[in-house]
Amino acid sequence: MGNQRKKGTYKIGVIPGDGVGPEIIREGLKVLEAVRQKFSLKFELVNYDFGGERYLKTGEILPDSAIEEFRKLDAIYLGAVGHPDVKPGILEHGLLLKLRFALDQYINLRPVKLYPGVWTPIKDKGPEQIDYVVVRENTEGAYTGMGGCFKKGTPDEIAVQEDVNTRKGVERCIRYAYKVCQRRNRLKKITCCDKANVLTYAGDLWRRTLVEVGRDFPDIKQDYAFVDATTMWMIKNPEWFDVIVTNNMFGDIITDLAAVTQGGLGIAAGGNINPEGVSMFEPIHGSAPKYTGQNVICPVATIAAGGMMLDTLGETEAALAIEAAVAKATGEGHLKSLEAKKMGMSTSEAGDLLARFISG
Repeated sequence: MGNQRKKGTYKIGVIPGDGVGPEIIREGLKVLEAVRQKFSLKFELVNYDFGGERYLKTGEILPDSAIEEFRKLDAIYLGAVGHPDVKPGILEHGLLLKLRFALDQYINLRPVKLYPGVWTPIKDKGPEQIDYVVVRENTEGAYTGMGGCFKKGTPDEIAVQEDVNTRKGVERCIRYAYKVCQRRNRLKKITCCDKANVLTYAGDLWRRTLVEVGRDFPDIKQDYAFVDATTMWMIKNPEWFDVIVTNNMFGDIITDLAAVTQGGLGIAAGGNINPEGVSMFEPIHGSAPKYTGQNVICPVATIAAGGMMLDTLGETEAALAIEAAVAKATGEGHLKSLEAKKMGMSTSEAGDLLARFISG
């Protein structure tokens, strides 16, 4: 979050992807153009066609040569990945996970913010109560692919999936979370979400590291919550949270629950962050193939992801302009809903609206 120095020109890799991806990225780029003009920024956009269509035509998902190209970028802007004619997991592993691991995007950053005028299923909670950030470790845990099968397909089959936590990986994730908490300057509280009462070895590593790194941040309070309790508090008392830091799998699960509380997948954006390298930003929803080409999908999550990208690049003023435009669109009732076909306007009209708000 705002951790890279400003520079003259930003080289952005654009991966529209599959399904509604090209439609929502089009609106995201429309808003970035409005921001570029207002704040005198310079973007060099490099388009990539990686996704389901390319895989079906060529059998290629993400060549190693592309990874080397990506290392020279300032950021990556992603639409959505997932194609109905491609077996689930192929694109996710071959593209998304490969990018995260190859570019060492060790932080998954998920702001959970309820904008004014947006409906939440949580009774009696509003924007003041739902405003926190989940910092998820993004390259370790159960998602490393370590493990294996023995006697597959027999009654004696054994499947082992290893949950890998290194001191280095845990520490850099927690340190980043403290910095996010410090910058937010809100409740000044960091909550470690784990299952330390059962997964004792990993839990102990995370909790000890939270305390040890916390010595460098004496003004920030430390808190702990088991993941099952966390899901309860996210519904009952979301106002308790400021920054939640957690491992890969727990973070994957609780951020989907969090998205529903902030109004759904139509507004939830995320970043895969390498604070020292190239980061990737995307809406957290999928490719929604049933809506492809209909111009009815909500582009706000993608537009918000563009704001996160600018913030991470150090262009905080521009990022805040996008956030203010979204708040105006929802708070003044311009967007009737964040669900597909229920916005009260088309995908392109929603993008036009937000771009117009930014241009003034």
